[in-house]
Amino acid sequence: MIYHGNRFTFRADADPERVEEALESLREQGRAIPAVRSFVVGPDHGGDYDYGAVFVLADLDGYQEYLVHPAHLATDRVGLPLVDRFASFDITDDPDPGLAERIAELHRRRYDGMPDIAALVSGLGEYRGSAAPGPHGERVRQ
Repeated sequence: MIYHGNRFTFRADADPERVEEALESLREQGRAIPAVRSFVVGPDHGGDYDYGAVFVLADLDGYQEYLVHPAHLATDRVGLPLVDRFASFDITDDPDPGLAERIAELHRRRYDGMPDIAALVSGLGEYRGSAAPGPHGERVRQ
């Protein structure tokens, strides 16, 4: 299993109605993407971010489906313009030491094939995660 998490803080000037739209879009991707086994979206308590989301995926095939699904892309296009700081991370029970690099490759392919999404991520004030595009550089933890 792979627990794919996101933690984020919206820009101070983000319109509250658009923030709610972005949070609902995250919930919708949890409901709409068949590969998502379970999910949670809500306030991030005890951390340096305001909100978080976790999506449970069975394997890398499900992860790929999640990354390119129209519901996920809609969330990126609605939400990322409102975000200042963003962290993406994965927790898994898979003991394969190469899994982090394979996850990063999924992200790289997505950014390479979807330049508008790569540009949105590149424009964030802070981004931490697999295969970070643009000025945020490559960050893969193994």
